[in-house]
Amino acid sequence: MVFSLPELLNLVAKVEEKLGLVTYDIDTTSHIEVKDLEVCKKCKAKWCTHLCPAKVYEPKDDGTITFNYENCIECGAAPYICPYGNIRWVPPRGGKGIIYRYG
Repeated sequence: MVFSLPELLNLVAKVEEKLGLVTYDIDTTSHIEVKDLEVCKKCKAKWCTHLCPAKVYEPKDDGTITFNYENCIECGAAPYICPYGNIRWVPPRGGKGIIYRYG
């Protein structure tokens, strides 16, 4: 399936709209770890900032990234979006994290 740019932007807007409806039981301990910020400086593409559907990762001016684990929707993609294997993700502690409405 091929989308035009306006169609694609409309889909992205719908995803972000839906993310605004998500509720969380936020843990005080992060379930995401960026192992070495120096590795992030070497990464030119910063795939994590583009591929995470919840926009957990944000680029910083110094070439590293910051991440907001509180926004994670627990899709499980985090360890796979970094070509350097620099992201460690484990499920949040029991009962914490995203609260899905239907299961």
